Amino acid sequence: MSSTPSNNRQRACIVVAGDIGRSPRMQYHATSLVNDNYNVDIIGYMESKPMDVLLTDRQHYRIHELSEVPVTNFPPKLKYAFKAIWQSLSLVIALLSIQRPQFLLVQNPPAVPTLFICYLYCKLMRTKFVIDWHNYSYSILALSANENSLIVRLAKWIEKKFGAKADSHLCVTNAMKEDLETNWGIESAVVLYDRPPLQFKPIDLNAKHDLFVKLSVEYPEFLSEDSDDDEFVESTVFTRKLSNGTVQWKENRPGLLVSSTSWTADEDFGILLKALEEYENAANQENSAYPDLICVITGKGPQKDEYIQKIAAFDWNKVTVVTPWLLIEDYPKVLASADLGVCLHWSSSGLDLPMKVVDMFGCGLPVCAINFKCLDELVVHEKNGFIFENYKELADQLKFWFAHFNNNIAVEQTKEKFQRRINEFQSLRWKENWQKNALPVFKSLS
Repeated sequence: MSSTPSNNRQRACIVVAGDIGRSPRMQYHATSLVNDNYNVDIIGYMESKPMDVLLTDRQHYRIHELSEVPVTNFPPKLKYAFKAIWQSLSLVIALLSIQRPQFLLVQNPPAVPTLFICYLYCKLMRTKFVIDWHNYSYSILALSANENSLIVRLAKWIEKKFGAKADSHLCVTNAMKEDLETNWGIESAVVLYDRPPLQFKPIDLNAKHDLFVKLSVEYPEFLSEDSDDDEFVESTVFTRKLSNGTVQWKENRPGLLVSSTSWTADEDFGILLKALEEYENAANQENSAYPDLICVITGKGPQKDEYIQKIAAFDWNKVTVVTPWLLIEDYPKVLASADLGVCLHWSSSGLDLPMKVVDMFGCGLPVCAINFKCLDELVVHEKNGFIFENYKELADQLKFWFAHFNNNIAVEQTKEKFQRRINEFQSLRWKENWQKNALPVFKSLS
């Protein structure tokens, strides 16, 4: 971190009209800005724990927590209006509590009421207004409402009207840059691809074993059923530690599949469950060909309880599903310990990319990802991962990957091919990518 005295630094404000802890890109913006001689105010909700440095370094970071919207029994339209008014007042109060920043960086979505409030604040305070476009609010609303409904049309108007008034724009894909230019009249957007920070990296077998031991305390699926044996002192379902300290994979260990989700409408986990059912059936028919499979699905969100009930109803012999909420420091380790990742995120606009795949690639983990419009800006089928259109294709990919587990020449050759491309991806990390693409935008505003 820069040693510049705090009172000689410039000021920036980051607005996350969502959970700060589940907004990694905005947290990375904050740490990058602090490293480049800014003090940063962060405005958002505190539903889950953000990065430790944002909480412990009070000299350079200040978090201003937004008030949760009270639960009401209003009809849907009135509830939406009440929520917008509440969030507007909460955001205004937070903005008035900070020192005037050189610029304000806001995450979009959500656009309502964020873009209007932030634009108005910047206009009054003569602060530069920057939007980081992750997706479009109106396209997300259209998942649960008719695209021609008043709410969706109003959200689109607000998003387009006040989005175009920003002084500078960042966005997550080249496809979004082109769409902003063609359909929104925004010609200056700079593409800042998500890249993993250094904590998303491969780990050695000892670190994997330690993680499995830690997880087994809370999740019995990771426990070993081995009886006491003088040859080893510690055992999990995947690994064992010998008395001389050496850690080994178990010969007949399960495969480890991992996925992460916010359990929202833009991720249909029914596809994964159907694919796992296909795998279960194939494994029961050819027991010697397929290993047991432990599928770890991480994350929090509105549809989690619904899917947990569906998972509990399955009577599977070969497949086990675990749905933990992982600590920030454990999530990268789980990705680095898995054999294969699955991404069910599809973009409501077709213009954003799943950060979870970025994290997986950072950890050296190959991935199966559901296809949508611009996914090939990140995942190229059979070059650095697999792309699937439906649960049948995903099931075929799972069966290919885990057939004759760890003793399949075709799979090993595919892994090597994928790994070469993933290694190239890992060579450009967040820090260097941010300095090359985002920093010039912020410097031009100071």
